[in-house]
Amino acid sequence: MLMLLAASRPSWMLIYVAAAMVGSTAGCVCLYLVSRRAGHRALARFSESKQKRVKDLIDRYDVLSVLVASVLPPPFPFKLFVVSAGVFRLNLLRFTLAIAGGRTFRYLLEGYLAARYGDQAKEILQRYYPAIGIGLAVLIIVFFVGRNLMRRGRQAEPVSGVES
Repeated sequence: MLMLLAASRPSWMLIYVAAAMVGSTAGCVCLYLVSRRAGHRALARFSESKQKRVKDLIDRYDVLSVLVASVLPPPFPFKLFVVSAGVFRLNLLRFTLAIAGGRTFRYLLEGYLAARYGDQAKEILQRYYPAIGIGLAVLIIVFFVGRNLMRRGRQAEPVSGVES
């Protein structure tokens, strides 16, 4: 829908992106809250192996895993990450910001391509979005890993100017 609207009225693309991001984020927050309340029953429709894999990712990378999942294209199991975030009680504010950030990027890319290339945008996305999504996910992970390594490096530096 976003692409059709942006292609037909390119000057409104940012409005369409904002509406799609707000709607998607609100829907994800609702699913998060329902999953939080339902607990592990909410995960029943997903296979044990997928549940374990997502739990491991969330335990290891926290909300970063949700951010990356929100950018990746279908058939990536995004709903499993949203449900798991609720079940495992990720911080709601951080969860919401991750969803909003990831969806904003994704929808901006789709809206821009639709506004710029019109009907050809769908073909471009079908051909290149998996690579773009995975590339972006790698960049996000590298950024956060690099930031954490820099923080650890600063904490490990001895205080200069102190004599022993």
